[in-house]
Amino acid sequence: MTSRNLEKALDIVSALITGRAVDNRGENAGLYEEYQNNSEVYEYAQIILKKMNLNLFEYNYGLYVSPGENNKTFGYTNEELKRAIGVKLNRELYLCYFIIYNIITRFYNDSGNYTYVEYVKQEDVIGSVDSTLSGIISNLSVLAVDEVEAGSFKELALVWEDMPVVSGEDVSVRASRGSKAGFVKLVFNFLTTEGLMLESDGRYYPKDKFKALIENYFDNYKGRLYEILRGDKDDATH
Repeated sequence: MTSRNLEKALDIVSALITGRAVDNRGENAGLYEEYQNNSEVYEYAQIILKKMNLNLFEYNYGLYVSPGENNKTFGYTNEELKRAIGVKLNRELYLCYFIIYNIITRFYNDSGNYTYVEYVKQEDVIGSVDSTLSGIISNLSVLAVDEVEAGSFKELALVWEDMPVVSGEDVSVRASRGSKAGFVKLVFNFLTTEGLMLESDGRYYPKDKFKALIENYFDNYKGRLYEILRGDKDDATH
C-alpha cells in the first residue's frame, strides 16, 4: 500500500460524493485515468465506496455513484423523498416511483434493448402510465400477484385515474398534485434537480448518470415491478 495511491482513491471518492464529475473529459480526467490504469487506486476506491454503502457505476468513460439500500447518510428516507418531490402521502410517493419506472422504460426495456429515444415529453409518460397501469389491473389474476400486491396496484390506479390530465384550462402545466400532467412534472423536476435529466423546450433528455443507473438497474436488480410489467407469468411466481 502506498499513501499516494490511497490519497488518489480518496480524491476520487470525495469528488463522486460531492457531485463532481469523474470522467475522461473534465477537470478530474486525471483521477479517472488513475482509476482505470492503477490497480491499487481502483481497489482502494472500490473498498472505500463499499464501506460507505455506495454503488459505483461506469458509463461512457465516466464514474457515477448511488446510495446502497438503507443508506441513511447519502440516500433519502421516504419522508425526505416526499418533501424533495413535493408530495405528502405514501401512495403519492409510490405513484412517483411508478412514473419514474415508466420514464425509464421509455428509454430501455432491458440492458440489451436500448430504444434510442433521445428524449421524452410529459404526454409520452402520461400515456405510458395509463397503458401500463391498465394492463396490470386487467391482468392481475394472470400475473399471479398476491392480495397485497393486487391491492397496491389497485390503489395506484385509483389515485391516477381520479385525476384529470391537466388542472383547469392551463395547458402549460405546472408541477402539482392535482393532475396527471402535474404529477409527471413533479417527477421530472426532481430528476432534473438530481442531475439525472436535462429539460429543453418541454423535452427531457437523460444525462449520462441516469443512463448509468438505468443500465445497472436492469443488469443487477430489475425487481418485482419489472417482472409484473413484463407480464412474464413464470417469472412472476418467484
